[in-house]
This record gives sequence, C-alpha cells and structure tokens, in this order.
Amino acid sequence: MKLAERAQQLQPSLTLAINAKARDLQRQGEDICSLSTGEPDFPTPSFIRRAAEKAMEAGHTRYGPAAGEPSLREAIANKLQQDNKLTYGPDEIMVGNGAKQALYTLFQVLLDPGDEVILPAPYWLSYPPMVHLAGGRCVTVPTRQDRNHQLSGTALAAAITPRTRLLVLNSPANPTGTVYPEQALAELARVLRQHPHVALVSDEIYEYILYEQSRHVSFGAVAPDLAERTFVVNGFSKSWAMTGWRLGYLAGPPSVLRKAAALQSQSTSNVCSFVQYGGLAALRGSRECVHTMVAAFAQRRQVLLQALGSMKHVHGLAPQGAFYGFLNIAATNMSSVVFCERLLAEAGVAVVPGAAFGDDHSVRLSFATDIPTLKRGLERLEAFLSRL
Repeated sequence: MKLAERAQQLQPSLTLAINAKARDLQRQGEDICSLSTGEPDFPTPSFIRRAAEKAMEAGHTRYGPAAGEPSLREAIANKLQQDNKLTYGPDEIMVGNGAKQALYTLFQVLLDPGDEVILPAPYWLSYPPMVHLAGGRCVTVPTRQDRNHQLSGTALAAAITPRTRLLVLNSPANPTGTVYPEQALAELARVLRQHPHVALVSDEIYEYILYEQSRHVSFGAVAPDLAERTFVVNGFSKSWAMTGWRLGYLAGPPSVLRKAAALQSQSTSNVCSFVQYGGLAALRGSRECVHTMVAAFAQRRQVLLQALGSMKHVHGLAPQGAFYGFLNIAATNMSSVVFCERLLAEAGVAVVPGAAFGDDHSVRLSFATDIPTLKRGLERLEAFLSRL
C-alpha cells in the first residue's frame, strides 16, 4: 500500500518514543531512571476528578458544540482577562483535544503550501511536524545561551520574508525553561508592526510553572494593537496534572476561530463532554494545588542545579520556568542521539536528545519526577560523564 508523501516523512514524537523505551526496559526488570517525560508526576487534583464524575452522572456524555461547552469557553475568557490582561469573548475561543491539537488545527487553517513559520531554536519538537503536515516550511532561528535563548528583534527581522506567515513563541519554554520578559516581547512586537503579513502564536502551556523572580507575561498584553494577528494556545495538562485528559484551548480572531471550529467538527467533533467540566472546575477552583506542585518542582530544580555544579563536560542555564534542564554536551564530542543512547545503555538513565529540539549539542532532562529518582539519575549521569 503506497503511503502519502506526508505520511512517509512523518516520524513519531521522540519524547514519547524514548519514554516508551524506558518503560519497556523497566517492564523487563531493568533499573531505569527516566528523566525524559514531559508531564507532572502528580495525580489530577481530586476536586477536578469529582467534577468530571458528577458531569457524567448528570448526563454530560453526548455530543456538544464543536468549539467547546459555552460555560467552559466563558470561564477561559474570564481567566484570560484576569490572569493575562487579554480581552477575548467566548466566540473567540475554541476548546481542543489538548493544546497540541489546538496548535495543529490552527496551522491547518492558516498555512498554505510554501508558507513559512519562524521557530526560535531550541523549539518544542512537535512544531516542525505540524507545520510540515499543513504544507508549511519551518525557518529555524538559533538563539544564544548568553541571551537566555531569547529571540532578538534583530534576528526576527532578518528571518522574515514575503512568505512568512507565523512566528511561534513558547514562554515559559520547552525545552530551555526560558521566560520572555516584557521588554523582550516588546522588542519583537516592534518588528512585527513593520510586517503586517506576519501573525504570532503564543504557546503559554507552562505559564504557572515559574521559579524565583520569573513572571509570565502574555504577548497580547504587551502588544494589544496586534490582537487581530495574535493567537494564544494554552491548556490544562501541565499546571493541573491533566496530561491524559487532553484538554486545551485556542484564542484568537473570530474569523479564524470559526474555521478552526469547523475543521474540528469535521475531524474529532467536540472534545470529550465530561472532561470539559473537569476543566471548568480547575478554572473556578482554588489554585492551591497548582502552587503545591510548583513548590515541589522548585525543590527538584535546586537538586538539579546543585548536581550540575560538580559535573564534567556539561553546562546549562538555570530554568526560569517549566520543569526541564537543557544541558549543553558539546564537550563530550558526541551527538545528542549517541549521548542519549549510551547514557541509557551504560547508566540506565533516559533523557531526550537535543536534536529533536533543533540543537544537537544538548540534551533535555526532566525534573518532573520524585526527588529520589532524580538524585539517582543525576548521580548516574555524573558517573557516566566522569568515565568519558
């Protein structure tokens, strides 16, 4: 059976593949420290689980609006206003099967073959495949560690061409932990004002996972005059430990959101009805559960930073947000894939090659795991590096 060309080029998510390999080895009895997964290791808060159960009992198990339950879209609009200083109405919001599907749908309705999408590198590894599946072309712009991996206005301006359609910005960022401050966003906004054919996608899925003095600022709050070409993507997976619930959302101009909802109606129909009531409870409930998880991540972050101080051959910035360490391994003279393969085979530690994120000189290490596992994995990593 002949596959479509786009299918032949498609590769599975490397993070999911590595996590699956680590689990397979664990099932075979191998002692594996998995520091690869990109999800909180906490259970979904009980009040969210109870809300979904009550929704099922109340009969919310049927088809619903393709764009999402009206009550949830209204709650998202209120959240965006209160937390992010963004003004959106419910008709400017679409609920999706995770933030990932929201992004995929947006690319499908905005990109024509040959349209260019600017990705600051390192980038989240699913952006390029989604762009390619929509017929677009990725233009990667490397960022510098001494600029905290932030895209500069000068670099953005140099990357824009007449075919540029989108800039995708992720803050707090996966894999680097970078958080864009207001002045950096304002610098990018000044460039975008000079190029009215370029829209911006602001991926804010890690917005509540912040450390020390870092503060999340939404691009739309810095440049409200660009609202007609700004899109916000967010969800419940990271901050409320709801990765398996597959619940996210997209906010933007209503003309685009209507087409996005139409595409969703022809692909997945609505998002699982009772799951949306879990999301509604998350937005309306106490944020104490979020603060508790972030405090735990902050402790683990300190464990990582202390361990890195004594390691040979690697270095990295202290993450300002999210729950990853992005470690430069250039001094090992190995590609990131070879490094990860050897680390798993020789030390029983699973991390993700930076090549998947557009930087083959680095690896991503997740500290979204318990402290004993994290410490054991870091000790094995240090021993592995000392033998090189």
